[in-house]
Amino acid sequence: MMDISAAVPAFQETLLAAAANPQQPGAKPGPDNLTLESAKEFEAMVLATMLEPMFAGIKADGLFGGGQSEKIYRSMLVQEYAKSISSKGGIGLADSVHREMLKMQEVR
Repeated sequence: MMDISAAVPAFQETLLAAAANPQQPGAKPGPDNLTLESAKEFEAMVLATMLEPMFAGIKADGLFGGGQSEKIYRSMLVQEYAKSISSKGGIGLADSVHREMLKMQEVR
């Protein structure tokens, strides 16, 4: 199962990079885009955590499968599946998180 605490530094790096370069091609400028991307990344992380057990029970091929490298690449594949699902609309978690992040910004 994926350890969420291990993903936090990468998530923070993404936030810092997005804050340093808010004018991405095709992106709206400003904090709204940053919070939306952060919410989508959070949704992808949750989806990866949910998908990981589904792939844990799959047995490897006999001759060319198995080993430590397959475990590593399977984990990467699950993360990419999660990112793809999130970018295509996800399960609605990103929208809820985005709304809450915007509410929290208004309180200040």
